[in-house]
Amino acid sequence: MQKKSKKSFTKGFTNFRFLLSKSVYGDIIFISIIKGNLVMAKKTKIITFSNQKGGVGKTTTCINLAAYLASDGKDVLVIDMDPQGNASSGLGFETRKAKKSLYNVLCGSMSIAEAMFQTEIPSLKLLPSSMDLAGAEIELAQVVIGRERVLSEKLAEIDDKFDYIMIDCPPSLGLLTVNALTASNSVLVPIQCEYYALEGLSQMMNTIRLVKKFLNPTIEVEGVVLTLYDGRAKLSTQVADEIVKFFGDKVFETKIPRNIRLAEAPSYGKPIVLYDKRCSGAKAYCELKDEFLKKIK
Repeated sequence: MQKKSKKSFTKGFTNFRFLLSKSVYGDIIFISIIKGNLVMAKKTKIITFSNQKGGVGKTTTCINLAAYLASDGKDVLVIDMDPQGNASSGLGFETRKAKKSLYNVLCGSMSIAEAMFQTEIPSLKLLPSSMDLAGAEIELAQVVIGRERVLSEKLAEIDDKFDYIMIDCPPSLGLLTVNALTASNSVLVPIQCEYYALEGLSQMMNTIRLVKKFLNPTIEVEGVVLTLYDGRAKLSTQVADEIVKFFGDKVFETKIPRNIRLAEAPSYGKPIVLYDKRCSGAKAYCELKDEFLKKIK
C-alpha cells in the first residue's frame, strides 16, 4: 500500500473545514479552522441584571448599558425575561402586539433568531417579552428534568453572534430568574440608594450562591451599580457606604443619579443615548460603560 506523503497530508488539511463549538454555563467559545488558519470567533459574555426588589433601576441600567456598548460597536442582545416587558418597551418594542417573543423560544415553537427584534441601534437586538411570559414560569415548573437550563440550551443557537448578552430579570427569584442565572457568566446588581433596597439583599446573594453550588459553578458577581443616587441626601451616602462595606471593590465607582430625562426616555421607546445624550443620566451611563469595559479586561 502506497503511503501518503507528509506534503499531501498537509495539503489535504489545508482544504479541510472544521468547526468546533463548546458551551458551558454561558461561557461560549467558538474555534474555527478554515483553510489551515486558526481563528478565534466571538466569546460571548452573558450577564444577568437581577434584584428581587422592584424600582431599583435594574431595567434602566440593563438597556442603557447595552445601548452604550452597542453604540461603541459591540454586538449586543438584550433578553427581556420580565413579563412586565419594560426592557422591551424601553427599546421601542410594543409588547401588546407581540407575535414573536421569548415565550415562543422557551416553549420551543420558535428559534431565538426568529424571535429577535432589531432596535434603532444597528448592533443592538432585543429578544422581547410578552404577556404570555407570565405563564411560562408555570409551564417550566412542570418540566421534570432540566427546567433550570432551558434558556441556557436555547442560547447555544446564537453563541457566536454577540459580544454581550444582557438579561433583564423580573423582580423575583423564581424559575425565570434561575434560568437566567444558570445561563450567565455573571450577575450585575443595581441597588437603589435607599434603606429598603438593602432589605432582601442577603436573600438574593444566597440564591446566587445556591445557583453557583448546584447549577452554574462559574457564575460570579460582576459588580454592583448604585442607582437613583442623590449626593445631597445623607441617606444616599450612608446606604452607599454600607453597600461598599458589603461588596468591596465589586461596587462600580460610577453612580447613576436621579434624572428626569432617564425617567422620560422609556415612554418614547428609546435608550438615553438616543433620547438625550447630554443629560447627567446619559453621561453617567457612558462612564459606567467605560468602567465596565475596564473591569472585564
